[in-house]
Amino acid sequence: MLKQAPRIVNLSDTEPNRRRGGDLRAMLTPATVGSTSGFMGLAIVQPGERIGEHYHPYSEEFVYVVSGALEVDLDGETFALRPDQGLLIPIDVRHRFRNVGDVEARMVFHLGPLAPRPSLGHVDTEPTDDTASPHFVVSAPHLSAQEHGQASERSGAIE
Repeated sequence: MLKQAPRIVNLSDTEPNRRRGGDLRAMLTPATVGSTSGFMGLAIVQPGERIGEHYHPYSEEFVYVVSGALEVDLDGETFALRPDQGLLIPIDVRHRFRNVGDVEARMVFHLGPLAPRPSLGHVDTEPTDDTASPHFVVSAPHLSAQEHGQASERSGAIE
């Protein structure tokens, strides 16, 4: 077994991901640092922006608000999130974030454990500006429409 070495990753070295809204930066991941139990990143959300509703069939998500005013919908119930607040989102809980303030919001996120394959880790439940299908699109472009439907019926547990 290989021993992991400590590694520093700069935000500026990460690629923006805007597919689900906001600017999501996966910083400490299996690909970037060899993590084995989860991954961590930063969400940067401008005023009026949102991160589209989704859930994680294999992972809990931990979030910590660094700056800004956010609202989070958890299985349809809305809560305010402010700086210096943390939130645990259990496995299979649908969630979406909105910046309801007038300044940029920043939120650290960590997901763990890892899904069996990266393509199974995230299930979108609504379209965002860059997604075409409004319901239950598993982050795996190789899945057929039938498999997409099966994913939604079984909370993302694709066999």
